[in-house]
Amino acid sequence: MDRTEKRAFVEFLTNVFGSASTVIVTHNKGLTVADVTELRQRIRAAGATYKVAKNRLVSRALDGTQFDGLEPLFKGPTAISWADEPVAVAKVLVEFAKKNDKLVVLGGALGNQTLSADEVKGLAELPSLDELRGQLVGMISTPATRIAVASQAPAAQLARVLGAYARTGDKEAA
Repeated sequence: MDRTEKRAFVEFLTNVFGSASTVIVTHNKGLTVADVTELRQRIRAAGATYKVAKNRLVSRALDGTQFDGLEPLFKGPTAISWADEPVAVAKVLVEFAKKNDKLVVLGGALGNQTLSADEVKGLAELPSLDELRGQLVGMISTPATRIAVASQAPAAQLARVLGAYARTGDKEAA
């Protein structure tokens, strides 16, 4: 990379760090091209981005952003992942790291808060935003369903009682 490319890349990363809500740093020593391709596809499907970058350029881009606490993590062959939805990217990286020991989650940041590797793993165990929305809709709709069933139950019981009286009245008439 020449100087203009480096400058453009630092500006790109600065914009990323200014807009992303989550950044996760990984150590990726020894990953094959096939492994990295698979990881990128999974991360892209989760709505996130995965980038291998030079540590010095990332350090320059981190200056003055909310993620500047991540700077000590950038030693050795590192990569960064960022997204607006924090749980999905953490799940993908932690899952992939369990299957492939050459990818190590070093830590991350969620807004201003720096996260350790264990905290990123804890974040990955949380339900995703879509799962939380589904649970919320289920919680909201359950009382309405119960009210509808409860309000229909007395009417159904009354109809059964009247039906039983009608059948006994038919038997007496015959």
